[in-house]
Amino acid sequence: MALTREQKKQVIQKIKENLERQKAIFFIDFQKLKAKDLFDLREQLKEKKSLLYIAKKTLINIAFKEKKIPVNVDKLKGQIGLIFGFEDEILPAKILYNTWQEKGSPEILGGFLEGEFIEKEKVIELAKLPSKEELLVRLIQSINSPIANLANILQANIKGLIYILSQVKTQ
Repeated sequence: MALTREQKKQVIQKIKENLERQKAIFFIDFQKLKAKDLFDLREQLKEKKSLLYIAKKTLINIAFKEKKIPVNVDKLKGQIGLIFGFEDEILPAKILYNTWQEKGSPEILGGFLEGEFIEKEKVIELAKLPSKEELLVRLIQSINSPIANLANILQANIKGLIYILSQVKTQ
């Protein structure tokens, strides 16, 4: 059933609202994805404060033009789904990439990050980067490492002194 003019305006408005809040957008072709897998992908994204939104290419293009986003969705193949990342730029790409690795679909078509369109290869590179949490853990470990090493060295010196004193005492 075709959408009425009013329904189309609502779809365009919803896309524009999401465009205002987004930090990153990723484009997928969801055609080969089973309904259950699509539902699971939506749930995973929702947990991470992201959104999968599906609309017709013409409506997406209208919303993009009105928001002055320089992406022509008509050039992308297949049925287009938009993944909006609202809090984290990389996390939606990770979820998308993991789903793609497991299921073989949805096909990653590209993304829009920091004001420019990025190709599929760049999206995959982003997905392979460590998350913010992993980077923070590594940073804390690198900060704590010299302190832990110093404590170990000081303990070794004390243990050595105690060992020598115990040897002197037994003689």
